[in-house]
Amino acid sequence: MKLITAIVRPEKLDDVKTALFAVEVTGMTILKVAGHGGERVAFESYRGAPLVYEFHEKIQLDIAVSEPFVDITIDAIVKAARTGEVGDGKIFVRPLERVVRIRTNETDTDALTPDPMRF
Repeated sequence: MKLITAIVRPEKLDDVKTALFAVEVTGMTILKVAGHGGERVAFESYRGAPLVYEFHEKIQLDIAVSEPFVDITIDAIVKAARTGEVGDGKIFVRPLERVVRIRTNETDTDALTPDPMRF
């Protein structure tokens, strides 16, 4: 099992979600975040005072998947999120030691499969 964390442009979120749903990856947590990577620092002026924007708004997706879905998930995100410009984002893959579905106490890959009670 792996935890995939993807940082993407906010305007690419709908494309990424569509791509993930198309490959049957439906469980995810989405967060609004700000960060700085390879983008240039932006300078603007507000009421005559200089403003420096060092951090750029991004979307973070946390997706827990079983081993067979790792490459499928990464490929879907990359294809949907890529613009070819600096600031497209990053994907981090970390091992998951344990997963527990609270309602049923199912563990690990059983806890990662779609929940039949959801429908």
